[in-house]
Amino acid sequence: MNEAIRELLAKVGGLPVAVEQISDEEDLYNAGLSSFASVQLMLGIEDRFDIEFSDQFLNRKSFASIKAIERTVEAILKNNEDA
Repeated sequence: MNEAIRELLAKVGGLPVAVEQISDEEDLYNAGLSSFASVQLMLGIEDRFDIEFSDQFLNRKSFASIKAIERTVEAILKNNEDA
């Protein structure tokens, strides 16, 4: 999952640094992620993992870091399994 998120981030994130230079816990917004890019990232993640972000996950915290994105995707996948 980490690699897929990093690939999408590299593709749509528009970051001024290489994704490989960003740690899993680094704040993506401080690294240059814009609101527009976070929406593009969300759409890419939805497509890649065949999920849909519910309102509870549509916030800056869900996209704050690569690790936060992983936790969010895992929570959505778990919610889908439980439904």
